[in-house]
Amino acid sequence: MKIVVMGCGKVGHKLVEQLSQEGHDVVAIDQDAEALESLANNEDVLCLEGNAISYEVQTEAGVPEADLVIACTDGDELNMLCCLLAKKRGAARTVARVRKPEYYEQLPYIQAEMGLSFAINPEWASADAISRVLIFPAANSIELFANGRVELIGFPLEEGNPLVGRSLTEIGRRFSFQVLVCAVQRKKDVFIPGGSDVLEVGDKIYIVSSHEDMQTFFKEIDRFRSSVRNVMIAGGGKISYYLAKRLLEQGMRVKIIEQNPTRCRELCESLPKADVICGDGSNQDLLQEEGIEGVDAFVAMTGLDEINAILSLYAQTQNVSKVVTKVTQLPFTDMLENIGIETIISPKEITANQILRYVRAVSASAEDSSVESLCRLIGGRLEALEFSVEQETSFTGIPLKDLSLQPGFLIAYIVRDRKRIVPGGNDTIEVRDRVLLVTTHPHVKSLHEMLV
Repeated sequence: MKIVVMGCGKVGHKLVEQLSQEGHDVVAIDQDAEALESLANNEDVLCLEGNAISYEVQTEAGVPEADLVIACTDGDELNMLCCLLAKKRGAARTVARVRKPEYYEQLPYIQAEMGLSFAINPEWASADAISRVLIFPAANSIELFANGRVELIGFPLEEGNPLVGRSLTEIGRRFSFQVLVCAVQRKKDVFIPGGSDVLEVGDKIYIVSSHEDMQTFFKEIDRFRSSVRNVMIAGGGKISYYLAKRLLEQGMRVKIIEQNPTRCRELCESLPKADVICGDGSNQDLLQEEGIEGVDAFVAMTGLDEINAILSLYAQTQNVSKVVTKVTQLPFTDMLENIGIETIISPKEITANQILRYVRAVSASAEDSSVESLCRLIGGRLEALEFSVEQETSFTGIPLKDLSLQPGFLIAYIVRDRKRIVPGGNDTIEVRDRVLLVTTHPHVKSLHEMLV
């Protein structure tokens, strides 16, 4: 596909990098010469310095012939206008990043009027990801598939966990829960385990099942924790607004600590049921005064990764049972995990992944299956893709045990009508199934790619 990316900040840079690696013909536009130079030195892409709304710049970038235009500059209005002009000039599809709440709340109307194919709000998507782990705090990450009927959960194995020291075959005989261990991260290795693989302390495992079976699983291994009820958020930015609004609607108590008086007034007006404290969220005395030791969850949401890391470590010393940390610089993620910070949210990666899912779906050439959902985990080293099987093909109707799958591929779940199936060797893939494929291979676009 020919793709034009307008805006090469953190999200744009990540997108260009991923799209180039997937083999697309990418053109990057930005007014920042240094940002473009960084891209040109590391990726095989055409870089144009200039204003993305300029007729001449769009013409030079090939917007009229583009299969997809993605606008992810810092301005919502500029993104929408760039997409509108690109669409009128002949671009096949357009994607815009839209962040302001006043725009996002009327997004269906904006998409229809401006001909947007897809719109993404990084802050809302991040708040959605955080709210899921607060509802199910035993997990570090939760991804939803099949319209929420299937969950993919990641969590670490600590000393004393009854799964440690057991093979997957033994776990299947020993326990009654209907979950599938579909991937393991062991130090620097990521692999899809077989029945003889033994789980170890420090492993981060990824399991897939329905929500009900997940609850049974965590109860049976004595790691179940009830949904949090009392949340403290440090930082009052857009993510905090979306998150607080969502948690309040779910009946939770929310306290936001924000340093900017003007922003505090805005939050008080827009979130009247939240407790908004005007003060420095990194001040230890203030955190103690506002009762950090009594909250169920603490969310570090300031504008600085370093402050978020320190606040998260401090919250852990106060025995807060669930701590969530926002990061903007992806290299920080591994370091934070190594020092014991487990639930990390990256708006940049969430945004890039959602746009990449859309690109993967529209660029897939197979007619027998289409990509419905995509999540990239562990820095893209593991992918989980939900496919919709559109018609009979070479792998439909055949028992899974008779299919020759390549190493690094696993059929993790099947949804057929309203029936949810943890697949065994005798199960088959049928037309109209939703199939969850987990793989350590990048850039998968079709179920056919899993076959030898």
